Amino acid sequence: MKISKRVQNVPASATIAVTSRAQELKAQGVDVVGFGAGAPDFDTPEYIKNAAIEALKAGKTKYTSAAGIVELRAVIADKLQKENGLKYSPDQIIVNIGGKHSVYEAMQAVLDPGDEVILPTPYWVTYPETIKLADATAKIIQTDKSTGYKVTPAQLKGAITEKTAMLVLNSPNNPGGFTYTPDELKALAKVLEGTQICVISDEIYEKLIYGKTEFISFAALSEDAYNRTLTLNGFSKTFSMTGWRLGYTAGPLNVIKAMGRLQSHMTSNPVTFGQYAAIAALGEPANEAIEKMRQEFERRGKYMADRLNKIEGVECPEPTGAFYCFPDVSSHYGRNINGARISGSMDFAQALLEQANVALVPGLPFGCDNNVRLSFACSLEQITKGLDRLQEWLNQ
Repeated sequence: MKISKRVQNVPASATIAVTSRAQELKAQGVDVVGFGAGAPDFDTPEYIKNAAIEALKAGKTKYTSAAGIVELRAVIADKLQKENGLKYSPDQIIVNIGGKHSVYEAMQAVLDPGDEVILPTPYWVTYPETIKLADATAKIIQTDKSTGYKVTPAQLKGAITEKTAMLVLNSPNNPGGFTYTPDELKALAKVLEGTQICVISDEIYEKLIYGKTEFISFAALSEDAYNRTLTLNGFSKTFSMTGWRLGYTAGPLNVIKAMGRLQSHMTSNPVTFGQYAAIAALGEPANEAIEKMRQEFERRGKYMADRLNKIEGVECPEPTGAFYCFPDVSSHYGRNINGARISGSMDFAQALLEQANVALVPGLPFGCDNNVRLSFACSLEQITKGLDRLQEWLNQ
């Protein structure tokens, strides 16, 4: 049977591919240390699971509005106003089937064929593919360690053309583990003033910040920023609800309504009883549950970065957000390790997995071939074991 050209042009997710190969080896009895996960290793908090159970028992199993129940959208609006300084009505919010769905629908609602989307590296692997599926073109801005992998105002200004329709920002960043400061975001927002460029601000890691890092929503920077921004967030990372598939988008009413029309044909509503669990997630017990995870991630991230920087030829900034380290390992390119020629991040990741049983994600699919991504969403014991193996492998 014929496969559409549209789908033929979309590769499988690099992160999922690494995880799948690691699972294959584990199934064969191999002791694999996995640093590929983009999911918290904590269970969903009990109070959230109990809310879903109660919703099921109460018969909350039927269709709802395609955009999600108004009670949940009202709670999200309240959260955005209290925590992010953003005033949205429930009608300006749509609940999506996870963060990927939010990105896909937002781009489908805004982009036309031929539009350009400015996409700074390192970027989440799904962004360029969703841009492609909207028949738009990704205009890549290459960043590097000299700016902490952050796009500068000068780079942004230089990338804007008459075809530019959107800028994608992700802070805290996956895979980079960095966070833009309020001043850095204000400088970027200033460049966009007077243009018609929409901003997707993916803030799904907003609660996972470390040290003295200060988080601010892009839409909260100014009235101009508010009017041009779609704020994307969700429940997967903050509440360890990856399998629940609940994300949300807030923004200008015309775009949110357009996304709702699209969603009504794609999926209808998010899972009904899951929406009631999401209401509970944003309730009073949230702070304690979130802080417990945040503190543990901060401890692991600092340990992982310290260990990586002690390995010869590896440079790793200490993460300020999310749960990833993104070290530069390019000084090892050109080597031959146990018969494997290391010419880039793909070779590096493949050889490390097959020879040392450590799974990490190559940087090439994130737009940064000099780097690799390691998730610290695993126990400190596993982190230690995996980094020991990595160091031993590189020291051969």
